[in-house]
Amino acid sequence: MCALDNRPSPPATSLLPEPAPPRRRGRALRRLLVVALAGGVAAGGTLMLWPREPHRAAPAPAAGPRAQAAARAAAVAAAQTAVLDGLPAALPDLTTLIGAREARVRAQPKDAAAWAVLGAAYVERARRTADTGDYPRAERALRTSLKAAGKNNTEALGGLAGLAVARRDFPEARRFGEEALKAAPKRWSAYPVLIDAYNGLGDYKAARSALDKLMALKVGADVKPAVMARASAVYRDRGWREDAVAQVTDAAAAARTPVEQAAYLCQAGQLAWERGDRDDALRHFTAAVRLDPDQPAARAGQGRALAALGRTQEALTAYQGALAHRPTPQVALELGELYESLGMGRQADAQYELMRTQVRRELEAGIDDDLVIGQYEADHGDVQEAVERLTAEWERQPGIEVADALGWALHRAGDDKEALRYASIATDSTKGGGVRSAPYAFHRGMIERDLDLEAPARRHLQDALRTNPYFSPLRIPAARAALTALGNQPPDEELPQ
Repeated sequence: MCALDNRPSPPATSLLPEPAPPRRRGRALRRLLVVALAGGVAAGGTLMLWPREPHRAAPAPAAGPRAQAAARAAAVAAAQTAVLDGLPAALPDLTTLIGAREARVRAQPKDAAAWAVLGAAYVERARRTADTGDYPRAERALRTSLKAAGKNNTEALGGLAGLAVARRDFPEARRFGEEALKAAPKRWSAYPVLIDAYNGLGDYKAARSALDKLMALKVGADVKPAVMARASAVYRDRGWREDAVAQVTDAAAAARTPVEQAAYLCQAGQLAWERGDRDDALRHFTAAVRLDPDQPAARAGQGRALAALGRTQEALTAYQGALAHRPTPQVALELGELYESLGMGRQADAQYELMRTQVRRELEAGIDDDLVIGQYEADHGDVQEAVERLTAEWERQPGIEVADALGWALHRAGDDKEALRYASIATDSTKGGGVRSAPYAFHRGMIERDLDLEAPARRHLQDALRTNPYFSPLRIPAARAALTALGNQPPDEELPQ
């Protein structure tokens, strides 16, 4: 396994107290919107989430050179606006934009604006395809832009912040994001990357403050859906599920392009999955793939939901499709664990090897993969390696994902007392972000069980199964066995079977 370059570790940011949740607006109406969205997706678009198929018409004549040039220029302009505003862009349009801006900087090597657009487009393409070579290209382009235009180049600063988030380098993301915001306080696209950076650093008060400022900005209808989607993500991290669903539902209904709408439907599908609603999750993920076939997160989501529904072969096909479009370590690890749960050891090992290969590529491209490496090593490899990597990661950027992973690695290494400290950060709203997570609750329950804390262990294992009774094909049997050994006392609601 390759090692990351040694980088200085900033002091851990303190975890700050929870504010009052946002005012709920029209709960009943919001529920109807959510139901209507799900029903509309299932029915093929009752809410007009995508255009109905038109009546068949005679094929249009082939476009002439002028029409082709005009279409290409329109695609470049649309993709450029999207990448500078931090909006999803269609993969073919990204390819066209990158080609056009590469030609521009060859002809005009001092064009700072063209370099900034090129760098941002590389980041977006890497996000959609997992082409790790795009990250070094993006950094070179963005730093060239910054050098050409100076410190107040907000496009380059914002692009570098987005690149740092994509690489999971949250200290750098905060630095560049705050510089971009200082240069242009009213530029809305500076806020989402800062929110990601603050969350990754465990500074939830700063993340909430950034969201409040973002929501207070007067933005146009073209970017309003993206603001609502960002608010949904923050509300999800605080544990405010109803608010999160309402925001992303509105975002999907108001999205201007199929690619953007697919991204928000995928986000809604993930929310449904996290609350254990397999059918609703599958509807949203399938609608997202229909709108944007190059949406790998939605394909992986389909695999997750299909596996939970017992449609195993379809699940494997969906996962394989996700990896074909974007071979990320996280999806390879997830598919490997599904194979392992099915007793297919050879196929599982192949996915774990794919995960390791992709990690090596990402490390070479400057991506911080210590979290996924630690998660893999804790369950499938060298536990001490997991503890060492995750401890260093926690010291550098102490978010709740890292707290959960470190707690679990310490448990697997036999240090349950220290493990509980980190598991508590991941699961207690007064210590961490407040997200309701079945895996986090499971980890804490298993740690408490081994500490002979039977009542809290039972409570957290029950909570894991209530939150999402399908959260992991490998862990669900362990959770149920542990509850049985603890003398499972059913809660007010019966646990799902």
